[in-house]
Amino acid sequence: MTQVTVIGAGLAGCECAWQLARRGVPVRLVEMKPKKMTPAHVSPSFAELVCSNSLRSDELTNAVGLLKEELRRLHALILESADRNRVAAGGALAVDREGFAGYITEKIRSHPLIEVVEEEATDIPDGIVVLATGPLTSDAMAARIQRLCPEFDLHFYDAVAPIVTLESVDMDSAYFASRYDKGTADYVNCPMTREEYTDFVRELRAAQEAPVHGFDDGGVFEGCMPVEVMARRGEDTLRYGPLKPVGLRDPRTGQESYAVVQLRRDNAEGTLYNLVGFQTHLTWGEQKRVFSKIPALKNAEFVRYGVMHRNTYLNSPKLLDRYYRLKAEPRIRFAGQMTGVEGYVESCASGALVGIETAAEVLGLPPVDFPQETAIGALGLYVSGGSVGDFQPMNINFGIIAALDHRVRGKRNKNAEISARALRILEALQAEKEVLHE
Repeated sequence: MTQVTVIGAGLAGCECAWQLARRGVPVRLVEMKPKKMTPAHVSPSFAELVCSNSLRSDELTNAVGLLKEELRRLHALILESADRNRVAAGGALAVDREGFAGYITEKIRSHPLIEVVEEEATDIPDGIVVLATGPLTSDAMAARIQRLCPEFDLHFYDAVAPIVTLESVDMDSAYFASRYDKGTADYVNCPMTREEYTDFVRELRAAQEAPVHGFDDGGVFEGCMPVEVMARRGEDTLRYGPLKPVGLRDPRTGQESYAVVQLRRDNAEGTLYNLVGFQTHLTWGEQKRVFSKIPALKNAEFVRYGVMHRNTYLNSPKLLDRYYRLKAEPRIRFAGQMTGVEGYVESCASGALVGIETAAEVLGLPPVDFPQETAIGALGLYVSGGSVGDFQPMNINFGIIAALDHRVRGKRNKNAEISARALRILEALQAEKEVLHE
């Protein structure tokens, strides 16, 4: 049987390889770690989460919650690992990042139809190839893709949030709670007075940034913006963003604070917490100095500082079809953030779709053609031609999923009905399409 080469063992590459292998298609998975690491990676494991440890909302009234449920029903390895390595995070799905990556690595390495090759891919081999090299594609492969896709040189910058130890947080100045008391009290909340907030924003605006080649505020992806960039946009920008106090009442006063910094659990033991929304590219010394001005973090021990890295992506609407295949050379297909999907779950979804549709092709079966009524289908259709104007990375959202043919009162009710419709359609596809049969 035809062997498919998958280059890159991140979320998309691992999911693609998994979906192929579980359908009996042999896979050659090429990964340059641990022989060669990028500046943002620290672990030799596959599917390493280099930014947040959250896969966002798990509710079906949220588009990413729907996408996760679709992936669960498609037996996605990434979701299987996430559910097994879940840590408390209110209504969100957050994971112990080491357990998450370790589980996926073991599953991939032990599958008899997946051959893991530990080397840097510098060229595109013959046959069917899935390029899932991610936003941190090596220079050699980036140059090769550049020759293949003249419109490849689009990019934005992504930033990673710092992590602190829980024992170093001053709990006399913080409290456990989830916003609106939703779920369990999983977040450490660090309140600030107006004076403390104003002083923090002033210092944040003036703090020294680490040099990042070619960086400017205009190149930042809106969904993962450095906290210092937000601070420069206005005095209250942070209070309407990651420091919003809405739905959080300080148990010491019974009132909402002027601003609140939230910390989210980062490991299963609950000893490490990351600063929610605090992606940054300040120098490490400045991170320690400025973030320590948050009262509860005055003596915080930072076990990882934030870093900034470049994300590179294709002008996919001009280059790719709905199966993420290169229109000019369909044997070559892409998956993950390089296609312009943004987010862990979205990367997994692109890998799953490519794996399933490629398996159908290899096995001589009809394609699934996931429709726009499903989240996984809507994402692929948007990336391959649904954007208007300059193409920008996109998180899944209900705006790109086909609308209902009738009115529903209330946004949550409408979203719940869209999700219910999507899952009914997916169930019908699983019954109809042989490549989806178990």
